[in-house]
Amino acid sequence: MKRTREIEKGSEIKSAIEELSMLIKLKPTGDNHDRTTVHIPTRPFMYVCNLVIQVLDKIGPTMTVLRQDIDQNIQRLKMLCDSDPSMYSNLVEILKKEADEGGARKGASCSKASVWLARSLDFTVALLERLVADPGQEMEKLVEESYNITLKPWHGWISSAAYKVALKLVPDNKTLIDLLMPKDETYDTLKEDVQTLISLLVPFLEEIHSVLILYGLDRLKST
Repeated sequence: MKRTREIEKGSEIKSAIEELSMLIKLKPTGDNHDRTTVHIPTRPFMYVCNLVIQVLDKIGPTMTVLRQDIDQNIQRLKMLCDSDPSMYSNLVEILKKEADEGGARKGASCSKASVWLARSLDFTVALLERLVADPGQEMEKLVEESYNITLKPWHGWISSAAYKVALKLVPDNKTLIDLLMPKDETYDTLKEDVQTLISLLVPFLEEIHSVLILYGLDRLKST
C-alpha cells in the first residue's frame, strides 16, 4: 500500500480514521481466539504510525526523541516489507519468523520495532483521551500523565531523563488543538473525530498487544 498523497493541515486524525475503518472492512474472518491466525496488515500499521509522527510534530520538541524512535522503527519494518512484500504483508508473520529464528528480542529486530510502535500508539491514545476529556488542563500535565501510564514503565533512566528535560517545551492546549483542527472546522468536530479515532484504535491495539504477548515481547524495556 504505497502512500503518495499529502496530508493537509489538521487532517491526520481523519486520515487515521479512514485507514482504520478500511482495515476493519477488509479484515478477514476467522478464529479470533487463535492469535496465530490473526492478520495485521503491516503497511497500513506503518501508515497509521506515520500519522502519529505528524501529530507528535505538532506537540513540538518535547516529542523529538519519541518521534525519532517511531520513524526508525517504521523504516526498519519498511525495509523488511520492501524485501518481500508478499511474505511480510502480515505483521504476525514477521513476529513468528523472528521468534522461530530466535532473533525477536535481539538487536534491531522488527519484533522490537513493533513493540515500540504499539506503545507509541498507546501514548497517542492516552494523550488524545485526556485532551478531549479536559481541554482546560495544562498540556504539560496531560503529556506527563499519558507518558507515565504508557511509556515510562518500559523506559530506562536514560530515556526517562531525556523526556523530563523536554517536557518543559510543550505548547499550550489551545495551540495544539488549533494545529490538530482541520481548516474551517470546530472544536466539537475535532472532539468527535478524536473519539471516533480512539474507538477504532483501541481494539486494533488490543489485538496487536495480544499477539506481542503470545510471542513473549510485551515486557521488553529500553535503556
